[in-house]
Amino acid sequence: MSKIVCTIGPNTCDIESIERLAETGMDIVRLNMSHGTHDWHRTVIYNAREVNAKGRFNLGILLDTKGPEVRSGDLKAPIKVKRGQKFIWTIRKDVETFDDFTVDVSYDDFVNDVHIGDTLLVDGGMCSFLCTEVTGTDVVSECVDGGTLTSRRHLNVRGKSASLPAITAKDWEDIKFGMEMNVDFYALSFVKHEDDVATLRDYLRENNSKALVLSKIESADAVKRLQPILEVSDGAMVARGDLGAEIPIEDVPLVQDQIVNINRALRKPTIVATHMLESMITYPTPTRAEVADITEAVRQGADATMLSGETANGSYPYKALHVMVTVAESVVSQDSALSENDLFSPVLRSQESNLQDPRLDLAYGASTMASRLNVAAIVVFTRVGTYAKLVASTRPRCPIIAFTPDGDLVRRLTLFWGVKPIQLDFSTDPEETVSRAVELLVEKGLTSTGDTIVITSDMLVKDNNTVNTIQVRTVH
Repeated sequence: MSKIVCTIGPNTCDIESIERLAETGMDIVRLNMSHGTHDWHRTVIYNAREVNAKGRFNLGILLDTKGPEVRSGDLKAPIKVKRGQKFIWTIRKDVETFDDFTVDVSYDDFVNDVHIGDTLLVDGGMCSFLCTEVTGTDVVSECVDGGTLTSRRHLNVRGKSASLPAITAKDWEDIKFGMEMNVDFYALSFVKHEDDVATLRDYLRENNSKALVLSKIESADAVKRLQPILEVSDGAMVARGDLGAEIPIEDVPLVQDQIVNINRALRKPTIVATHMLESMITYPTPTRAEVADITEAVRQGADATMLSGETANGSYPYKALHVMVTVAESVVSQDSALSENDLFSPVLRSQESNLQDPRLDLAYGASTMASRLNVAAIVVFTRVGTYAKLVASTRPRCPIIAFTPDGDLVRRLTLFWGVKPIQLDFSTDPEETVSRAVELLVEKGLTSTGDTIVITSDMLVKDNNTVNTIQVRTVH
């Protein structure tokens, strides 16, 4: 029911590996544009689509922008820093080499963003430094937590976001590449304001792209504007690594819960990402805390969880994915024990958006009927996907089979909780469409003779008229 996003990397980019990931439980392929060339990513997309062409899977493609990152410069050799050591971060460009405890920074306004007393974090906290002095070109700091500094490390200032545009020149080139390749989702990194999201959505629509824009919540600025950002977005990704570097780490689970709750009220999907099974990059079994982390994300009602380095370059990509699938399925299988949990009940009407689709009551009705009748599936017929998303938002206790004639929409629906999208051309005769759909369900092994199914739609009528309907049928 809960979906899984897998980052593709050198270990998993060939057709056989992508197919194996799909067989294990991957729903969406993530392309991390911080790494790799367009040619490399193009090959991954072609490979994923070849897997789709075999007819067993409908993998969605998610392009994750690099965003406006601040990074340290190149080093000739790693630098070991100890607590109490003085360390200088510089924007000087007129020096070819620096002393052993000075490193350049890629962002010229770094000296304006950082102030005395600020905490600098390297790679989310692998090392940390306290700013003690700022000059026109240098940020002088004292090491608080020691470690080894290597080239091109990501830098954050605790509690602050860099004064950089949300969409960089590189991001625009990557977005245009995504449009050329007809990707299904864009994850927009380091969103700080709802206007950042609106800019990208408007650009996509002007260029006839229906791809969904997911805001990555990973900055202190974004946390301050969660509601307006999520209202403008098509969904969200909780990017907990950078988020934990910009806000107090103890606040990250609370913000994650807040994002999921807001999106559930808005009927929009949420992906929970970063460090889900980090230990399995190196080890074949997860920690108990990681298992609890996945469980919490699923119980909160997130539509999807995500693997990053675990599947991109880890030693055990398939084992990591299997663990995530198994844990998520275990949570859902204990439905009866967790029936009071919000995951398995509708969002309270008092929490919902004021702007309600009138079809929402029908979606609730279908979900409630499916639960009481213990049906095999809810079958939805949709042309634009809205109806399937509404049914998914009610979190029914059975699969949602969404039939649509739009092949691109099939892939976009892969992100939504419990939805299994299938492409089917609709007939002008609604009964013929239903009959063909049921035959296809039996053929694919999704239902059997004697099963009860709930069918719901607002378009199963002749003469271009629409009538909201819920039907209960027995598969013959």
